[in-house]
Amino acid sequence: MARYAQILSTGRYVPERVLTNAELEAVLSEPVDEWLVQNVGIETRHVMANDQATSDLATLAAQQALQRVGIAPTDLHLILVATDTPDYPSPATASVVQAKLGARNAGTYDVNCACAAWVTGLDIAAKTIAADPDYKYILVVGAYGMTRFLNWRDKYTCTLFADGAGAVVLGAGDTPGFLAARLVADGMYHDALGIYTGGTFRPATPDAVDDLGPPHVEFARKFPATFNSERWPLLVREVVAKAGLRLDEIAMFFFTQLNLRTIEATMAALGQPMSKTHWIMHKWGYTGSACIPMTLDDAVELGRLRRGDHVVFCATGGGLAMATAAFRWTL
Repeated sequence: MARYAQILSTGRYVPERVLTNAELEAVLSEPVDEWLVQNVGIETRHVMANDQATSDLATLAAQQALQRVGIAPTDLHLILVATDTPDYPSPATASVVQAKLGARNAGTYDVNCACAAWVTGLDIAAKTIAADPDYKYILVVGAYGMTRFLNWRDKYTCTLFADGAGAVVLGAGDTPGFLAARLVADGMYHDALGIYTGGTFRPATPDAVDDLGPPHVEFARKFPATFNSERWPLLVREVVAKAGLRLDEIAMFFFTQLNLRTIEATMAALGQPMSKTHWIMHKWGYTGSACIPMTLDDAVELGRLRRGDHVVFCATGGGLAMATAAFRWTL
Protein backbone atom coordinates (compact mmCIF):
# COMPACT_ATOMS: atom_id res chain seq x y z
CA MET A 1 0.00 0.00 0.00
CA ALA A 2 1.26 3.48 -0.87
CA ARG A 3 2.38 5.69 2.00
CA TYR A 4 1.76 9.42 2.00
CA ALA A 5 3.04 12.11 4.32
CA GLN A 6 0.35 14.09 6.09
CA ILE A 7 0.55 17.06 8.46
CA LEU A 8 -0.91 15.71 11.70
CA SER A 9 -0.52 18.75 13.96
CA THR A 10 1.04 22.17 14.34
CA GLY A 11 2.63 24.08 17.20
CA ARG A 12 4.50 27.30 17.88
CA TYR A 13 6.39 29.21 20.51
CA VAL A 14 6.54 33.01 20.72
CA PRO A 15 8.95 34.42 23.33
CA GLU A 16 7.40 36.54 26.07
CA ARG A 17 9.43 39.71 25.63
CA VAL A 18 7.86 42.20 23.21
CA LEU A 19 9.96 44.88 21.50
CA THR A 20 7.98 47.67 19.87
CA ASN A 21 8.93 50.02 17.05
CA ALA A 22 8.80 52.88 19.56
CA GLU A 23 11.41 51.15 21.74
CA LEU A 24 13.68 50.72 18.73
CA GLU A 25 13.28 54.39 17.89
CA ALA A 26 14.65 55.17 21.35
CA VAL A 27 17.62 52.84 20.80
CA LEU A 28 18.38 54.15 17.31
CA SER A 29 17.59 57.79 18.07
CA GLU A 30 15.68 58.12 14.82
CA PRO A 31 12.14 57.44 13.59
CA VAL A 32 11.51 53.98 12.12
CA ASP A 33 7.92 53.14 13.09
CA GLU A 34 6.08 54.79 10.21
CA TRP A 35 8.45 53.42 7.60
CA LEU A 36 8.32 49.88 9.02
CA VAL A 37 4.54 49.79 9.20
CA GLN A 38 4.00 51.26 5.72
CA ASN A 39 6.78 49.47 3.83
CA VAL A 40 7.26 46.19 5.67
CA GLY A 41 4.25 45.65 7.93
CA ILE A 42 6.13 45.11 11.21
CA GLU A 43 4.78 46.79 14.36
CA THR A 44 6.25 44.63 17.14
CA ARG A 45 8.58 41.67 17.45
CA HIS A 46 9.45 39.16 20.19
CA VAL A 47 12.88 38.46 21.66
CA MET A 48 13.93 35.32 23.52
CA ALA A 49 15.05 35.49 27.13
CA ASN A 50 18.71 35.68 28.07
CA ASP A 51 18.63 32.10 29.38
CA GLN A 52 17.06 30.65 26.22
CA ALA A 53 18.73 29.15 23.17
CA THR A 54 17.34 28.18 19.78
CA SER A 55 16.82 24.61 21.01
CA ASP A 56 14.54 25.88 23.80
CA LEU A 57 12.31 27.66 21.30
CA ALA A 58 12.20 24.56 19.10
CA THR A 59 11.44 22.28 22.04
CA LEU A 60 8.51 24.38 23.25
CA ALA A 61 6.95 24.52 19.77
CA ALA A 62 7.50 20.77 19.35
CA GLN A 63 5.89 19.96 22.69
CA GLN A 64 2.74 21.80 21.66
CA ALA A 65 2.60 19.98 18.32
CA LEU A 66 3.11 16.60 19.99
CA GLN A 67 0.48 17.31 22.61
CA ARG A 68 -2.05 18.28 19.97
CA VAL A 69 -1.62 15.06 18.00
CA GLY A 70 -1.49 12.96 21.16
CA ILE A 71 1.79 11.14 20.62
CA ALA A 72 4.75 10.86 22.96
CA PRO A 73 8.24 12.14 22.12
CA THR A 74 9.40 8.51 22.11
CA ASP A 75 7.05 7.87 19.17
CA LEU A 76 9.11 10.16 16.92
CA HIS A 77 11.41 8.49 14.42
CA LEU A 78 13.18 11.59 13.10
CA ILE A 79 13.66 15.21 14.16
CA LEU A 80 14.58 17.88 11.61
CA VAL A 81 15.42 21.34 12.89
CA ALA A 82 15.39 24.05 10.25
CA THR A 83 17.63 26.89 11.41
CA ASP A 84 20.57 29.08 10.57
CA THR A 85 20.90 30.21 14.20
CA PRO A 86 21.92 26.91 15.83
CA ASP A 87 22.90 26.46 19.45
CA TYR A 88 26.41 25.56 18.29
CA PRO A 89 28.26 25.30 14.95
CA SER A 90 28.46 21.58 15.83
CA PRO A 91 26.72 19.32 16.84
CA ALA A 92 23.28 19.72 15.34
CA THR A 93 20.63 21.58 17.31
CA ALA A 94 18.24 18.73 16.44
CA SER A 95 20.22 16.51 18.83
CA VAL A 96 19.77 19.07 21.60
CA VAL A 97 16.03 19.13 20.91
CA GLN A 98 15.91 15.33 20.99
CA ALA A 99 17.48 15.37 24.44
CA LYS A 100 15.20 18.09 25.78
CA LEU A 101 12.09 16.35 24.43
CA GLY A 102 13.19 12.90 25.59
CA ALA A 103 12.70 11.62 22.02
CA ARG A 104 15.31 8.89 22.41
CA ASN A 105 14.10 6.83 19.42
CA ALA A 106 14.47 9.64 16.89
CA GLY A 107 17.29 10.27 14.47
CA THR A 108 18.34 13.90 14.19
CA TYR A 109 19.77 16.44 11.82
CA ASP A 110 19.62 20.13 11.02
CA VAL A 111 18.60 21.70 7.72
CA ASN A 112 20.26 25.01 6.93
CA CYS A 113 19.25 26.85 3.80
CA ALA A 114 18.49 29.92 5.88
CA CYS A 115 14.87 31.02 5.83
CA ALA A 116 13.89 28.43 3.21
CA ALA A 117 14.92 25.59 5.52
CA TRP A 118 11.53 24.69 7.01
CA VAL A 119 9.82 24.21 3.64
CA THR A 120 12.89 22.30 2.49
CA GLY A 121 12.61 20.16 5.61
CA LEU A 122 8.97 19.40 4.79
CA ASP A 123 10.03 18.13 1.38
CA ILE A 124 12.76 15.94 2.90
CA ALA A 125 10.50 14.56 5.63
CA ALA A 126 7.58 13.87 3.31
CA LYS A 127 9.76 11.91 0.91
CA THR A 128 11.39 10.01 3.76
CA ILE A 129 7.98 8.87 5.00
CA ALA A 130 6.95 7.83 1.49
CA ALA A 131 10.17 5.90 0.90
CA ASP A 132 10.80 4.09 4.18
CA PRO A 133 8.16 2.39 6.37
CA ASP A 134 10.47 2.66 9.39
CA TYR A 135 9.56 6.35 9.59
CA LYS A 136 6.02 6.85 10.88
CA TYR A 137 6.29 10.19 12.70
CA ILE A 138 8.70 12.98 11.83
CA LEU A 139 9.00 16.31 13.61
CA VAL A 140 9.94 19.31 11.45
CA VAL A 141 10.70 22.44 13.47
CA GLY A 142 11.67 25.87 12.22
CA ALA A 143 13.52 27.75 14.98
CA TYR A 144 15.05 31.21 14.90
CA GLY A 145 17.16 33.05 17.42
CA MET A 146 18.51 35.80 15.18
CA THR A 147 18.37 38.51 17.83
CA ARG A 148 21.55 36.92 19.24
CA PHE A 149 23.27 37.99 16.03
CA LEU A 150 22.03 41.57 15.78
CA ASN A 151 23.89 44.82 15.92
CA TRP A 152 21.28 46.90 17.74
CA ARG A 153 22.65 50.05 16.12
CA ASP A 154 22.08 48.74 12.61
CA LYS A 155 18.59 49.90 11.67
CA TYR A 156 18.53 47.69 8.57
CA THR A 157 18.63 44.49 10.61
CA CYS A 158 17.55 45.19 14.19
CA THR A 159 14.18 46.51 13.01
CA LEU A 160 13.33 43.30 11.15
CA PHE A 161 14.59 40.20 12.89
CA ALA A 162 12.92 38.45 15.81
CA ASP A 163 12.87 35.07 17.57
CA GLY A 164 10.38 32.20 17.59
CA ALA A 165 9.67 28.63 16.54
CA GLY A 166 7.02 26.70 14.64
CA ALA A 167 6.59 22.95 14.32
CA VAL A 168 4.61 20.27 12.55
CA VAL A 169 4.38 16.55 13.10
CA LEU A 170 4.25 14.60 9.85
CA GLY A 171 2.83 11.10 9.80
CA ALA A 172 2.18 8.33 7.32
CA GLY A 173 -1.31 7.96 5.86
CA ASP A 174 -3.00 6.15 3.00
CA THR A 175 -4.23 9.34 1.29
CA PRO A 176 -2.04 12.17 0.01
CA GLY A 177 -1.11 15.07 2.21
CA PHE A 178 2.15 15.99 0.52
CA LEU A 179 1.53 16.63 -3.17
CA ALA A 180 4.61 18.28 -4.68
CA ALA A 181 7.66 20.42 -3.98
CA ARG A 182 10.20 22.49 -5.85
CA LEU A 183 13.60 23.64 -4.61
CA VAL A 184 15.73 26.21 -6.46
CA ALA A 185 18.49 28.68 -5.63
CA ASP A 186 20.51 31.58 -6.99
CA GLY A 187 23.92 31.03 -5.44
CA MET A 188 25.31 34.18 -7.05
CA TYR A 189 23.86 35.98 -4.03
CA HIS A 190 25.39 33.71 -1.37
CA ASP A 191 27.42 36.65 -0.08
CA ALA A 192 24.55 39.15 0.04
CA LEU A 193 22.77 38.36 3.32
CA GLY A 194 23.94 36.19 6.17
CA ILE A 195 26.24 35.70 9.16
CA TYR A 196 29.69 35.70 7.62
CA THR A 197 31.92 35.29 10.68
CA GLY A 198 32.19 32.03 12.62
CA GLY A 199 32.72 29.48 9.85
CA THR A 200 35.81 28.24 8.02
CA PHE A 201 35.73 31.15 5.57
CA ARG A 202 36.13 33.67 8.41
CA PRO A 203 36.67 31.90 11.76
CA ALA A 204 35.66 33.81 14.88
CA THR A 205 39.23 34.15 16.05
CA PRO A 206 40.13 36.92 18.52
CA ASP A 207 41.71 38.93 15.68
CA ALA A 208 38.63 38.58 13.49
CA VAL A 209 36.31 39.60 16.30
CA ASP A 210 38.51 42.60 17.09
CA ASP A 211 38.43 43.70 13.44
CA LEU A 212 34.87 42.81 12.47
CA GLY A 213 33.02 42.43 15.75
CA PRO A 214 31.28 39.25 16.91
CA PRO A 215 29.32 37.14 14.40
CA HIS A 216 26.33 39.18 13.27
CA VAL A 217 23.75 39.13 10.51
CA GLU A 218 24.30 41.70 7.79
CA PHE A 219 23.13 42.82 4.41
CA ALA A 220 26.59 42.57 2.89
CA ARG A 221 25.66 43.58 -0.64
CA LYS A 222 22.53 44.42 -2.53
CA PHE A 223 20.31 41.97 -4.33
CA PRO A 224 17.26 42.94 -6.41
CA ALA A 225 14.49 44.43 -4.29
CA THR A 226 11.97 42.61 -6.46
CA PHE A 227 13.69 39.22 -6.13
CA ASN A 228 10.83 37.54 -4.27
CA SER A 229 7.94 39.28 -6.01
CA GLU A 230 9.37 38.21 -9.38
CA ARG A 231 10.23 34.61 -8.45
CA TRP A 232 7.51 33.57 -6.03
CA PRO A 233 4.68 33.63 -8.59
CA LEU A 234 6.71 31.42 -10.92
CA LEU A 235 7.58 28.97 -8.15
CA VAL A 236 4.00 28.79 -6.94
CA ARG A 237 2.66 28.19 -10.45
CA GLU A 238 5.22 25.43 -10.98
CA VAL A 239 4.45 23.54 -7.80
CA VAL A 240 0.68 23.92 -8.23
CA ALA A 241 0.93 22.49 -11.74
CA LYS A 242 3.21 19.71 -10.48
CA ALA A 243 0.53 18.84 -7.92
CA GLY A 244 -2.05 18.60 -10.71
CA LEU A 245 -4.03 21.58 -9.44
CA ARG A 246 -5.11 25.03 -10.56
CA LEU A 247 -4.38 28.21 -8.63
CA ASP A 248 -8.07 28.68 -7.88
CA GLU A 249 -8.05 25.29 -6.13
CA ILE A 250 -5.55 26.50 -3.52
CA ALA A 251 -7.29 27.57 -0.33
CA MET A 252 -4.29 29.19 1.39
CA PHE A 253 -0.85 30.47 0.39
CA PHE A 254 1.85 30.85 3.08
CA PHE A 255 4.91 32.97 2.30
CA THR A 256 8.11 34.01 4.03
CA GLN A 257 7.06 36.78 6.41
CA LEU A 258 9.73 39.37 5.66
CA ASN A 259 7.60 41.95 3.89
CA LEU A 260 3.83 42.27 3.63
CA ARG A 261 4.14 44.41 0.51
CA THR A 262 5.92 41.53 -1.27
CA ILE A 263 3.13 39.15 -0.32
CA GLU A 264 0.57 41.62 -1.66
CA ALA A 265 2.47 41.92 -4.95
CA THR A 266 2.78 38.15 -5.25
CA MET A 267 -0.91 37.52 -4.65
CA ALA A 268 -1.78 40.18 -7.21
CA ALA A 269 0.57 38.56 -9.75
CA LEU A 270 -1.13 35.21 -9.10
CA GLY A 271 -4.57 36.77 -9.47
CA GLN A 272 -5.54 35.63 -5.99
CA PRO A 273 -7.23 37.64 -3.20
CA MET A 274 -5.38 38.51 0.00
CA SER A 275 -8.09 36.61 1.86
CA LYS A 276 -6.30 33.43 0.72
CA THR A 277 -3.10 34.19 2.57
CA HIS A 278 -2.16 34.94 6.17
CA TRP A 279 0.55 36.99 7.86
CA ILE A 280 2.02 37.46 11.31
CA MET A 281 5.01 39.79 10.84
CA HIS A 282 3.03 42.74 12.21
CA LYS A 283 2.94 41.17 15.68
CA TRP A 284 5.89 38.75 15.77
CA GLY A 285 8.43 40.36 13.45
CA TYR A 286 10.52 38.40 10.98
CA THR A 287 11.32 34.95 12.33
CA GLY A 288 13.18 33.45 9.39
CA SER A 289 12.95 29.68 9.12
CA ALA A 290 10.25 29.70 11.81
CA CYS A 291 7.96 32.23 10.18
CA ILE A 292 5.96 29.96 7.85
CA PRO A 293 5.15 27.26 10.45
CA MET A 294 4.29 30.01 12.95
CA THR A 295 1.97 31.59 10.38
CA LEU A 296 0.45 28.20 9.62
CA ASP A 297 -0.20 27.51 13.30
CA ASP A 298 -1.78 30.94 13.75
CA ALA A 299 -4.08 30.29 10.78
CA VAL A 300 -5.02 26.88 12.17
CA GLU A 301 -5.88 28.37 15.56
CA LEU A 302 -8.07 30.95 13.83
CA GLY A 303 -9.96 28.20 11.97
CA ARG A 304 -8.81 29.26 8.54
CA LEU A 305 -8.14 25.73 7.22
CA ARG A 306 -10.58 22.89 6.65
CA ARG A 307 -10.02 19.23 5.90
CA GLY A 308 -9.43 18.75 2.18
CA ASP A 309 -8.08 22.27 1.59
CA HIS A 310 -5.03 22.64 -0.61
CA VAL A 311 -2.22 24.80 0.78
CA VAL A 312 1.03 26.08 -0.70
CA PHE A 313 4.16 27.08 1.23
CA CYS A 314 6.71 29.35 -0.48
CA ALA A 315 9.96 30.52 1.12
CA THR A 316 13.17 32.37 0.34
CA GLY A 317 16.32 32.38 2.43
CA GLY A 318 19.85 33.66 2.23
CA GLY A 319 21.89 31.90 -0.38
CA LEU A 320 19.54 32.71 -2.08
CA ALA A 321 17.68 29.45 -1.54
CA MET A 322 14.00 29.05 -2.39
CA ALA A 323 11.55 26.26 -1.59
CA THR A 324 7.89 25.67 -2.26
CA ALA A 325 5.58 22.77 -1.41
CA ALA A 326 1.92 21.86 -1.88
CA PHE A 327 -0.13 19.85 0.63
CA ARG A 328 -3.68 18.67 1.03
CA TRP A 329 -4.87 19.53 4.53
CA THR A 330 -5.89 16.31 6.32
CA LEU A 331 -6.76 17.56 9.82
